[in-house]
Amino acid sequence: MASRMLARRLLTGAISRSSRPSVAQFRLASVPLQREFSSKPLVPGVGLGKTSTGLVGLAVDHEAVPKMIVKYQAILDKLAASDMPEDAQYRINVEAIARYRIKAAQENLDDPEMVEELCNCGQVEELVIQADQEMGVVDMYIRERWWELIKPVDIEYNPDPADDDYTEPPTEKA
Repeated sequence: MASRMLARRLLTGAISRSSRPSVAQFRLASVPLQREFSSKPLVPGVGLGKTSTGLVGLAVDHEAVPKMIVKYQAILDKLAASDMPEDAQYRINVEAIARYRIKAAQENLDDPEMVEELCNCGQVEELVIQADQEMGVVDMYIRERWWELIKPVDIEYNPDPADDDYTEPPTEKA
């Protein structure tokens, strides 16, 4: 925070040229070694020390875990408010995934790496995007009432292998 204020003051000219810090001092000031509210040192690449997702176009979001909880809860609320039957398989699957991810996030609010490991579907920033995209699919599914299009299908099951057209592949003789 202090480094941002320093940079802003440098850019606006609020600091005279003689009192400006050197480039090396500015670089050191812009890299916090400890969080302002904690005595624990930052570990590069972990938690609040994470500076990159390694994915082009996806910035680090240190508030991704709480965002996940809010977004997945919104999905559950939308499903509960809809007229989609509770036994619709899509609803069952989405509710199970959302509840699991909410639970993983709530139990590990300060440990995004553990949330990523438990969910096993990418980084927490990607999980937030997945929640947004799933909300779009839920909206479409409800709007189009796709659960009404699924009809039971009679499956013909014939246990007699003689009636089967399948032939065994030839085996090699040694």
